[in-house]
This record gives sequence, C-alpha cells and structure tokens, in this order.
Amino acid sequence: MVNIVDLPEDILLDVLTWVPAKDLVLSCRLVCSHWRDLVDLPTPWKRKCQKEGFYSLQLDRSVQDWRAAYFLFSLRRNLIKNPSAEEGFNFWEIQSNGGHEWKVETIPGDHGTDFPDPHVRKYFVTSFEACTKQQLISLKEEGYWDQLMDEAKPAIVVHDWYAARRDCGCSYQLSVKLLSSDYIVLEEFSPEDVVIEQWSDAEWHKVSHTFRDYPSGVRYLLFWHGGQDTQYWAGWYGVRVTNSSVTITPDVVG
Repeated sequence: MVNIVDLPEDILLDVLTWVPAKDLVLSCRLVCSHWRDLVDLPTPWKRKCQKEGFYSLQLDRSVQDWRAAYFLFSLRRNLIKNPSAEEGFNFWEIQSNGGHEWKVETIPGDHGTDFPDPHVRKYFVTSFEACTKQQLISLKEEGYWDQLMDEAKPAIVVHDWYAARRDCGCSYQLSVKLLSSDYIVLEEFSPEDVVIEQWSDAEWHKVSHTFRDYPSGVRYLLFWHGGQDTQYWAGWYGVRVTNSSVTITPDVVG
C-alpha cells in the first residue's frame, strides 16, 4: 500500500492544490518540514490560480508572490456595500444632509441619461445644500490580514461615477483615505471639486484612482463623496452618484 508521503513530489504538489487554501497554510504546512517547504513553494499556489481561473501569461511574468496573489484574487470583490442605492441608504453613514436631504432615484431620472451598465438601475442624488456620505471599511473584517497588506502591498483601486441633470449645475466631491489602526491618515486621494455648469449633456463620468506603494500599516479605508446643486433650487437637482467601488488586487501593472 502506497503512503501519501511516498508519492513523487510533483504528484504530491498536485494533490495539495486541491486542498482549501486556509487548510494548506494552517494544517498541511504544519505536518512536517517537507510539507512546509512544498506549501511555501510558488508551484501549488500558481496551480491553484490556474485551476480557479486567476492565471494568465501576463501574471506569470509579473507576480512575485503567488501565495499572496492567490488570496488576493480569491478575496477580490467590491468592498463598498450597497454601491448603487438598491438598498436605500443601508451601509452608508450620512455626514451632511442639507437642503431637502439625500434621495434615491431611478436611472435615467428627470433630465438625465442612461448609465453605461444596464445592471445599474438607481443612484443617490443631492439637494441644494451640501449632502455627503461615507463608508468606513475594515480590511481585517473583509479578510485582509495585516501581513498581507504590509508585505504584498496590493493595489487599492477606487472608482466612482457622477452626473448632473441637464437643467441644473452641480458640484461633486470625492475623498478616499487609507487609515492606520488608530485612524491616522497614511495616504489620501482627494481630487479638486468638480463643477458642472447648467445645461450640460448630463452624461455619467467615471473617476478612478489606484493606490500603490503606500506606507505599511493600512488597516481601514474611508470612502467619502457627495455634493450639491449650484442653482439652490428646492428639491433634488444636485449631483447624482452611483456604482462606487473599492477593490484590492495584486499589483501586476508596472
């Protein structure tokens, strides 16, 4: 009878790729020094990426740490909850609620345009005084442990979408901060406020930013945005925002 320890190394590596990732690290790696060395090789993690569709030739040339890459790919998702107002204001913390306050409307809305992605059906809209809201994201609660963030330094990719009505001007604001465990700002993306004049095309605009080479110690992300109309009209004539996203991914782009 053949024992698993007698298997050729390449076959044993292939067997290990079928083991759940956490069990590989927390259990298989502790069996013996030989298994520890195998689990620490790039090979099982690269094969797991191939099995689960994360692999590409570009990655093969770019990835330095296949274990970190595997976990980052498996965790990758939008960390902003309720990004497109499908659940009202759930998960959002209202910071300012001026004028007639925030409201949720259905795309395209009055004097609006369709969104590029037909799956996005709603948006948040501001009023005639400042309306801002935010989400605080705990990386540890989302599965990103400290060592992964400090050593792999994965790319943190931010997107937000905004639009005006055709018949009213508006302003738009965005700020995304990387915070330490005690909420000190380690890095920040805060572009200049955008002002859209009255009688615009009402098209949706995408703002994007990628954090790279940021300091160690990032434990939270604070996403904040909002604005108001510039005509001070009663109702909801201010900037519209939707489809916000924050994703963490292996930084394989030079």
